Amino acid sequence: MEHSICHFLVPDLDLMPRTLDGQITMEKTPSYFVTKEAPARISAMSKGTKLIVVVRDPVTRAISDYTQTLSKKPDIPTFESLTFKNRTTGLIDTSWSAIQIGIYAKHLENWLLYFPIGQILFVSGERLISDPAGELGRVQDFLGLKRIITDKHFYFNKTKGFPCLKKAEGSSKPHCLGKTKGRTHPNIDQKVVQRLREFYRPFNMKFYQMTGQNFGWD
Repeated sequence: MEHSICHFLVPDLDLMPRTLDGQITMEKTPSYFVTKEAPARISAMSKGTKLIVVVRDPVTRAISDYTQTLSKKPDIPTFESLTFKNRTTGLIDTSWSAIQIGIYAKHLENWLLYFPIGQILFVSGERLISDPAGELGRVQDFLGLKRIITDKHFYFNKTKGFPCLKKAEGSSKPHCLGKTKGRTHPNIDQKVVQRLREFYRPFNMKFYQMTGQNFGWD
C-alpha cells in the first residue's frame, strides 16, 4: 500500500499460472486497491477471488510514501508543502497521492460494489511487525489453509526494525524485505502530523465500521 498510483491492467486468467487441485494462485500489486477500475475488472475475471489488503496508519503511510519518493528525487518539495493546499487554514491537499491513498474508506466503497466484505481480508501493517505469525495466521485461515507459519519462522531484525523470515523457501539464508523498506523517516513538524491525524480521523472511523476492525490509529 505504499506505492503511488500507477496505470495497469488487472491480470487476465490466460496470463496466470495453471492452478492444480489443492493449489492457490496469488498475485499482488500495491496499486489495485486505490485504482478505480480494478474492482470491476477483477470481478469480471473471477467473482470468487479472495482479496487481501495490507493497511497501516495512513499518517505513517503518507510519510513513508514521501520518504521513498525522496530517496529517488532528493529535490522534491518538503512534506509539509505537499500536504497542504493552504498551510494557514490547514486545508489538506487530497490530490496528492500520498494523502489520497490513505483514505481507505473511500477506496473500500468502490470495492464493495463488486465484492462482499467477507471476500476481503484487511491485514494490519502494524500487527505484521508486532505479531507476524498471528497476523499471517488470519491470512491462512482466510484462505482455508492449515496454519503452518508460526512464531518459530521469524526473528526480529534490529537494524531493519521489523521481523524477518529465519529461512526463506529453497534457501538456507534468512530473508528480509529489501533496502527500500525500513528507511529512516525525515523529521516532520508535529503540528503537521497532528493536523493529518485530525484529517484522517473520520475516514478511519468509517473504515473501522465498514470492516468491523479497529486498527488503533487514533
